[in-house]
Amino acid sequence: MRASDEDRLRVIAVLQRHTAAGRLSLDEFSERVSSVYSARTLIELATVTRDLPGEPAPPDPPGAESGAQHLVIAFVVAMVVLVLLGVVFSFR
Repeated sequence: MRASDEDRLRVIAVLQRHTAAGRLSLDEFSERVSSVYSARTLIELATVTRDLPGEPAPPDPPGAESGAQHLVIAFVVAMVVLVLLGVVFSFR
């Protein structure tokens, strides 16, 4: 599949992060960026970073809750509502 300019920019950003982390020298970075700009396919882009470790997923922003936490909260709210309904109807 053909590589887009957005694909190339994404790979360059990865290379910048690895250079900042000390995994690539500035010369290596320059060589790889040249390879990125000349790449025509996604496979050619992938070869530029294949010897670098994968990047961890970005952390959730502070205060963000996971989907599992939302389910637990919804379950607790539903249980409280059921208990309150049981209490209300037991007094009738």
